[in-house]
Amino acid sequence: MRDPWFFGYGSLVNRATHDYPAPRPARLDGWARAWRHTSLRDVAFLTAVRAPGVAIEGLIAAVPRGDWAALDAREWAYERLVAQDVAHDMPDALEIAVYAVPEAHQAAPDVAHPILLSYLDVVVQGYLREFGVEGVDRFFATTTGWDAPILDDRAAPRYPRAQVLTAQETALVDSRLARIGAMIV
Repeated sequence: MRDPWFFGYGSLVNRATHDYPAPRPARLDGWARAWRHTSLRDVAFLTAVRAPGVAIEGLIAAVPRGDWAALDAREWAYERLVAQDVAHDMPDALEIAVYAVPEAHQAAPDVAHPILLSYLDVVVQGYLREFGVEGVDRFFATTTGWDAPILDDRAAPRYPRAQVLTAQETALVDSRLARIGAMIV
C-alpha cells in the first residue's frame, strides 16, 4: 500500500517544524488561505478556504504507513479533507489530504483571538526557504484576513513550534506587514 500524503500551506511549509519524509513543493488549485479564529483555540490561525480561480503554494509530504495520529494531533482543530486539485512533480497520482477548519467553527480573528507573530514568522520563514521572496509575496497575496490584530509575541513566543529568524527574515516579515498596514498589538 502506498503512503498517503498531506498538503501543508502554513507552518507545515517550514520543514524545521516537522520530520515528514520526502517534502516537496506543490500547488493547491481552487483554494486560498484565510486567518480564522475558532472556539477550539485561543488564537487565530490559517485555514484553507475554497476560492475558485486562486491557487496556493505549499508542500506535500508522505504520512508513513498512513499513520495520521501525530499529524491529526498537531492539526486537531482542523478537519482532514481529500484534496483533489494538487499539482506536484510526483510521477504517480497520490492520495493527498488538506486540513481546513470546518466553516461552522470559523470566525474572524479579534483582539481576544489574535494572530501570533511567532506563528506568522514560522510560516513566512518556510515560504522564504521554499519559494524565495516572490513566494513570500504570493503567500501574502493569497491569504485573506490581514485586518486581524497581530500579537507581537517574539520576545516570548506562544507558538509551540516557534523558530529563530535571522535579522533578514525578521526584516522581511516586518516589511510585508508594514506594506499591508497590519495592526500589531
